[in-house]
Amino acid sequence: MSQKITPALWYETNAEEAIAFYAGIFDDFTLISESRYGPGTPMPEGTLLSATFELAGLQFMAINGGPHDKFNDAVSFYVNCADQAEVDRYWDALTADGGAEVQCGWLKDKFGMSWQIVPVQLSEFLEQSEPEAAQRVMQAMLQMVKIDVEGLRAARDGVSV
Repeated sequence: MSQKITPALWYETNAEEAIAFYAGIFDDFTLISESRYGPGTPMPEGTLLSATFELAGLQFMAINGGPHDKFNDAVSFYVNCADQAEVDRYWDALTADGGAEVQCGWLKDKFGMSWQIVPVQLSEFLEQSEPEAAQRVMQAMLQMVKIDVEGLRAARDGVSV
């Protein structure tokens, strides 16, 4: 059974490139279906119209809809990472070839999609620490671009890095 709500991602003309990009980054990628423009349509015949795919257990739809809408920060995809190595892997892959680092674990990939690449330790340190330690963790995170687990741990423990 498919999920009830599926995020639909609107691309101008490069949905197929974006899908291939994400397939190369996330280990558990599955292309579920695709359809292509036919003759007499707004895009060249054979161009991907839409595709449904799955990343990390979540289904998405991608649409080549033309130059009407752009991605913005109102929607982002939050990626829970087990450790610093996973943060680094996703961060490096998603910022490659024209992506941009933002702040506090946020980035934009080369298609303009916003992502939050966050180690699970951030939530753990914020939720399981004494209030003063949690505040230090929050202040440290606010100074980071890519989140650094050891920097968060040092802030929690009150240790200068």
